[in-house]
This record gives sequence, C-alpha cells and structure tokens, in this order.
Amino acid sequence: MAKLKINNQQPSEAVCKARLNHIADALYVIGGKWKLRIIVALTDGNKRFNELQRLVDGISAKVLSSELKELEMNGFVKRNVYTNTPVVVEYELTVYAETLNGVLQALSDWGEVHREKIRESMR
Repeated sequence: MAKLKINNQQPSEAVCKARLNHIADALYVIGGKWKLRIIVALTDGNKRFNELQRLVDGISAKVLSSELKELEMNGFVKRNVYTNTPVVVEYELTVYAETLNGVLQALSDWGEVHREKIRESMR
C-alpha cells in the first residue's frame, strides 16, 4: 500500500500525530451519516424542518432534531424562529459553514470517482 506523503516527503511522527488529531477533531464535528448531508441540503437556501427531513432521505425526525442541534452548537447552522401565526422555524447555514465548501467539493469529486471505479469493477 502506498504511504501518504506531504510535499513528497515522509511526514514526521509529530506531523502525523497532529494530522490525526486534526482529522479526529473534524470528524467529531461533521462526522457521522447525516451532518454533511444536512449541510448540503441547506446549501440552496433556508429550509423548514419537514423540508429537510424530506430532502435528507431516510433520516428520522428525532435524529434530524439532534443533528441540527449539534450543527447549531458548532456554528454551522442557525435556527430562525418567526413568531407570526403560525410560528415558523427555518434553518440556514452560517458564514462559518462556507469553510466546508472545499471539503464538500473534494468529497463529492472523490465519491464520483469511487462510484465509477466500483461500477467498472462490476462489469
């Protein structure tokens, strides 16, 4: 198996540990089955809870509620409550969520390549 190199050099143990810690921190905040899917569902504008649940295929209301709370706590999602009659609650991405754009694009690109690789291997 090929070793992961940084700038064509083998990383030192300290660099490797730091990278592991950074990745662990990132996965703690955005990892799991649903968080990135929720963020992607919000990229084209604000959504109400039921709209999000319909867009994020297979997520239960309980899990969506919990994930939205965690995303809000970590600064990626903002919850807006409009006290008209009836009360309307919408979720929107924060400016901080835009820092994930590169990550989301890289994951999307890699997922597309991987899906094609799997399709090719099944032919």
